[in-house]
Amino acid sequence: MAVKNVTVKHLICNEYVELVKDDNYHLCMNEECDVVYYGSNSAIQFLKKQLKVPIWYKKDASPKYICYCNNVTEEMIIDAVLNNNAQNMKDIIELTGAMKNGQCEINNPMGKCCGKVIQETITKALNIKQK
Repeated sequence: MAVKNVTVKHLICNEYVELVKDDNYHLCMNEECDVVYYGSNSAIQFLKKQLKVPIWYKKDASPKYICYCNNVTEEMIIDAVLNNNAQNMKDIIELTGAMKNGQCEINNPMGKCCGKVIQETITKALNIKQK
């Protein structure tokens, strides 16, 4: 998945910012891998420990943010479905504050809106609730 360098520059720890090139980066989606961003030149990469935020899909992310702009976690979304009867995106936005004041390009490690991941989390929670 391609990510703009502006996203990387905002999320990388300050001591590594000068290493961020003008090129865009790729996001490593392997939950087991310590690499988060890598350039077209495989020598350029940034690891989880070099970022300011935990990466939600990596196995040891804590907290596991889904909406980085408003610090909404997976746990908060699941709780809203299981304990506050949230059924849809509108309910989640109202109950958690997700997707308000969005600056996704600089806050979300994917560099884009978290709506799809929120919907996947709602579906996951609804499946738990039905069991």
